[in-house]
Order: sequence, then C-alpha cells, then structure tokens
Amino acid sequence: MIHIDGSEHSGSGTIVRSAVSLATLLKEELYIENIRAKRDKPGLRAQHLEAVKACAEVCDGKLEGAKIGSREILFKPGNRLKGGYYERDIGTAGSTTMLASSVLPLACFTDKQLKFKITGGLFQDFAPSAYHMKYVLFPTLKKMGLYADLEIERPGYVPKGNGIIKVSAEPVKKLKPLKLTEQGNLVKIEGIALASHLKERKVSERMAKECRSILKPTSDAKIETLYDTTAIQPGATLALYAKTSTGCIIGSDRAGEPRRTAEAIGKYVAENLLEDLKTKATVDRYLADQLIIYCALADGRSEYRVPKITEHVDTLLWLVEKILGVKTEVKNNYIKIDGIGYER
Repeated sequence: MIHIDGSEHSGSGTIVRSAVSLATLLKEELYIENIRAKRDKPGLRAQHLEAVKACAEVCDGKLEGAKIGSREILFKPGNRLKGGYYERDIGTAGSTTMLASSVLPLACFTDKQLKFKITGGLFQDFAPSAYHMKYVLFPTLKKMGLYADLEIERPGYVPKGNGIIKVSAEPVKKLKPLKLTEQGNLVKIEGIALASHLKERKVSERMAKECRSILKPTSDAKIETLYDTTAIQPGATLALYAKTSTGCIIGSDRAGEPRRTAEAIGKYVAENLLEDLKTKATVDRYLADQLIIYCALADGRSEYRVPKITEHVDTLLWLVEKILGVKTEVKNNYIKIDGIGYER
C-alpha cells in the first residue's frame, strides 16, 4: 500500500489528486491522511472529491472515507482503465480543469478514447484556466505523443460555477520524453479576452487594450475579444500565450472578480507573461508543475527550464519520486526527470 501524508510540502489538494492518479496507474492501494492540512479549510473540497471519484470510476476502483471535509481516504484501484464517455458535476464553482487534470494521466493509457463532460468553474484564481489547458498544456503534451482537446460549452465563474467543459483524449502506448531546453526567439503573442453579460461595459476590449499597451514594446499581440450570454452570472477572463521559435508556449491568465477592474486584469496578465519570458524559461510558472506527472511516466529523460521553483513544483517532484521512484534533478531552475516508461 502507498502511504501519503497530505501535510507534507505544500499540504494542498494537488497531493490528493496526483497521488490517486498515480496509484490508479500502478494498481496499488493508497492511503492518504492529513488531506489539505495546510489549507484554510482542510479536508476534501467538492472539486477534490469529484476528482478522486472520477479516477475510481475510470478504473472500477473503490473509495473509503471519501466525503466533503474528509481528512483521510483509502483508495483501492481496479484492474483496468476504461475509456468511453463520463460526466461529472462538481456542484460548486470548483475547478473543472483540476478534475480534468486528475483524469488525464489515466486517459493516456485507457483501452479506448476517453471523453469527459465536467460541470463547475472554468475561470478562477488558484486553478488552471480552461484556456490555458486548451492552448498551452495540450499543445505541449502533444509533443509527448498525447492528443487531447478541450471544448468550452458554457463559461463558469465564482461563485455560481455551472460552466461546462468537454475534454477528450486518445490513449498512447507510451509517452515520449519532453525536451524543451532553449526558449528561442519570440514569434508571436496571441490571446482571448472573454466577458459574460458585460458587453455594455466593454470589459473584453478594456482588458485587451491595457494588455496590448504593456506588451507593445515586445510584441503586437493579437487578442480576440469575445462576449458571452450563456453563463449563469457575469464574469470575465483574459488569457495570453506566447509562442517561440523552438516550439515553447508560455501562457499567462487571470480571472475577473468583484472590484477587480478590466484594466487591472490586463496589466497583471501582460506583466506576468513578460516576467516569465524574461527568465528564459521554456514553460510558464503554471505549466511547470502540470508537466511533472507526464514526464515521470514518459519513456526517457525530460528536460525543461522553469521561471521559478514554486511549492507545487517542489511538491510534485517529491510525490513522483516517492510513488514512482523516478530520479529528478533541479539546478538553476532547470528540471530533469527520468521517466519510468509506463506502458499501456
């Protein structure tokens, strides 16, 4: 049995979601205690609960003690990974992309294509945005041989959620290692400014205008402005992605919230992007930790440079070493991961 203390390192939900994904692939029982011990509201929240339930559903596994607020769970994975169509409703504005990222490592090795329809929040702080997943994470994973796609059916924001994404992935036999050693030259910056029920205040145009003004000396960014009327509440988000001559994609995004102006969002997103580009990193600060599980499963050594070592990077490197036994190395923000060559 794999035994994980959820209070170690970041003490966050990342440990729960990632550990359950890896235990599912290894077909080993998993016991996690002190779940989210370092967070303001310890224990499982709705998005974490739905994520572990989704993993259990894909493998016909069994969960014990899994409910809102649980500080410990026992997970017994089943013996096969089933593709097909699944639906999950978080029931809150909890992150749909976090749930998707829990299932995606399993989707790499299911017996057929996996499709997921997930209802909840799409754009909020402290979670990957749907645009980042679609335009930054998935194209990067394509370099490793994984073909995945995300469709936004309806935007969803804090506090009501009720947004919908559809995620699909084609299984692979093995993942290829990722080699992103040099940032190269900036080729272009693209982006999307989305606002729901806020057209009269020109929120999308204002986010894009402020963003472009800051990026102007570096690049003439092409930012698409979109307005939506399908979300059940007003909301906004801005996402950018810079592409380089060596195939790197560096992303930056920010969700709206009450009293956060469109101009403040535009400024934040542009400055974060420029900050990451300036470090000569080959991935952005968010992609840095999202790639670790895939690199740990890949067949060979992956290498990439990050803008900085965040607590999530530190936590996931520790977790893949502990559960998979992989060798990792970090020097001057350059990460090397020797994958185990997991095979379907």
